[in-house]
Amino acid sequence: MTSSPQTSTAPTDSKHVKVRAPELIGRRWMNSGGKDLSLADLRGKVVLLDFWTFCCINCLHVLDELRPLEEKYRQELVIIGVHSPKFEFERTVEAVDQAVERYQVEHLVLDDPDLVTWQAYTARAWPTLAVIDPEGYLVATLSGEGHGAGLGEIIERLIDEHSAKGTLHSGDGPYVPPPAPETDLFYPGKATRLPSGNLLVADSGHHSLVEYDPSGLTIIRRIGTGERGAADGDFTSASFSEPGGITVLPEDIAAQVGYHLVVADTVNHVLRGIDLDSETVTTIAGTGEQHMVGAIDNVRGTHGSLGRYHGPALDVKLSSPWDVLFVPSTSEVVVAMAGNHTIWSFDPTAGAIRLLAGTMNEGLLDGDAETAWFAQSSGLDLGPDGDVLIADSETSAVRRLDPGTGAVSTLVGEGLFDFGFRDGPADEARLQHPLGVRTLPDGSIAIADTYNGAIRRYDPTTNEVSTLARGLREPSDILVVDSAEANGSAHRSTAGADGSVGESTGEAELLVVESAAHALTRVKLPKDAQRVDEGALTTKRPTTEVAPGPVSISVGFTVPAGQKLDDRWGDPTFLQVSSTPPELIVSGNGGAEGLERDLVLNPDCPSGVLHVTARAAACDGEPGGEIPLHAACHLYQQDWGIPVDLVESAPNELSLDLRGA
Repeated sequence: MTSSPQTSTAPTDSKHVKVRAPELIGRRWMNSGGKDLSLADLRGKVVLLDFWTFCCINCLHVLDELRPLEEKYRQELVIIGVHSPKFEFERTVEAVDQAVERYQVEHLVLDDPDLVTWQAYTARAWPTLAVIDPEGYLVATLSGEGHGAGLGEIIERLIDEHSAKGTLHSGDGPYVPPPAPETDLFYPGKATRLPSGNLLVADSGHHSLVEYDPSGLTIIRRIGTGERGAADGDFTSASFSEPGGITVLPEDIAAQVGYHLVVADTVNHVLRGIDLDSETVTTIAGTGEQHMVGAIDNVRGTHGSLGRYHGPALDVKLSSPWDVLFVPSTSEVVVAMAGNHTIWSFDPTAGAIRLLAGTMNEGLLDGDAETAWFAQSSGLDLGPDGDVLIADSETSAVRRLDPGTGAVSTLVGEGLFDFGFRDGPADEARLQHPLGVRTLPDGSIAIADTYNGAIRRYDPTTNEVSTLARGLREPSDILVVDSAEANGSAHRSTAGADGSVGESTGEAELLVVESAAHALTRVKLPKDAQRVDEGALTTKRPTTEVAPGPVSISVGFTVPAGQKLDDRWGDPTFLQVSSTPPELIVSGNGGAEGLERDLVLNPDCPSGVLHVTARAAACDGEPGGEIPLHAACHLYQQDWGIPVDLVESAPNELSLDLRGA
């Protein structure tokens, strides 16, 4: 979860201050039937603004949290997704159109490429939510995910209040659904080669898997109903929700466990097992509920934090597994757990899963298994030396992991806000949100550089990055195929920086999952890779001026009505603070209970980024009373990355808002 700061504001308190909601301004409206809208057009409705960007996994989680609210309150509630981009690619009209279509966003979207509305609402992080009452007043702001229950309470209260006042309009809203495209594939995510030689593609947008013949031209069968769901069963009745990575188990292990493939069923937060002989789908890891960092009920039947979990795979909550890879050296399946920025390892024969590497903090930090940081890892492959290669999308990086120890190092990439399109030495090269990696026959590494629409190559012998192909539409995965397998299928030429076409080697080709083209595309490997330099970029975010020396951080949190802080096992709030560079903070970094912290900032470090993670746990129950035995509990969490400039005359306080309502 990445963040971008604005000027600090106090929590909104609808009981004391009535704040008129700022107007909604952007480049264009989407899902409105071509109509431009204003807040005046929405009077009489409860309006929920969701500030999101489509690269952000936490924003995608919120889309799923909003679906039940859209259905339950469709007569009184208007949801507007305010798309506020992080990466340069996310500013383009085509990319936003594709994201709204890909993720099946069934509400209004305001395209805000210049962050005009984002700044008007002083949003600090992706995702941020804001609630506007039927009279046009801002009544609540919430940061992060996991607010579904709290939003329901706020909406119910506003419906009751404004029904009594006569200011609520019940009826159809301004949302107009777009026509659905008709294609065999719909935003496919990953692909693999089956033992039969056929191809299996995760047809993510159609919530299914598609088996093709070896050429990738003829569909053999489809696995799943094609409707979003989570049912086990045979190939015609089983259902998925935006499935991702697929890996093939060795024959002996498959015979022992009763399934041949492991699939990352991303939005269902589970792993599925596929038996190609009996044509059945079963859930093999995950409870079906999303893991929330720090929640007290992440492990079935316990009330402890997740920690370095190693236990039954069906007893633990997972979070958006994006890709999977069988690793021969450990006989386990490595899992890129994009939703909480970690790497896991699943043992099929034992039915167990373990947290292999990562702290659940988001960023680029190398180290051992218990100190390394990742950021939405989205692609996996075996490197030539048996290590696991990782496309770490939000840091625009390629990482390398030892599957035995979990130790991590970085091959290409700088951090959360550094990206671009630049070839050359690895420490100077830049990618933009890569989703896939694949080892080539010569030992170099092909990279699906998704937001640059390119296939890049990292050569470990020279430590250089180059470009193999350009002009692709969001490539998300790569397979290496023999050119003789083409069987007359269409090819895409490889184009250099000047548009020239590279000479093919004639020996091997790449089969690219070209997600936004809804297609499998064959790309010839050029004899000589191209060298491109379109620059290194940094996400543009306003800085916050703070004083050097002592600085206090406070995070506001308002417990939702009908809930109380869960203090059964101590303080239910937690704050973690670190910085880039580390020397920015002289003292006060680290994690501890509470939502306030005193820091000392280094006056010799003129600028940097403060990384702040806050969370609070609450359960259903009345303040002052006991929490019922089987009460539902909720975790509220947000990560902020706050660029700061140290200025002598600046404030020595920094206020953030986890939940103000």
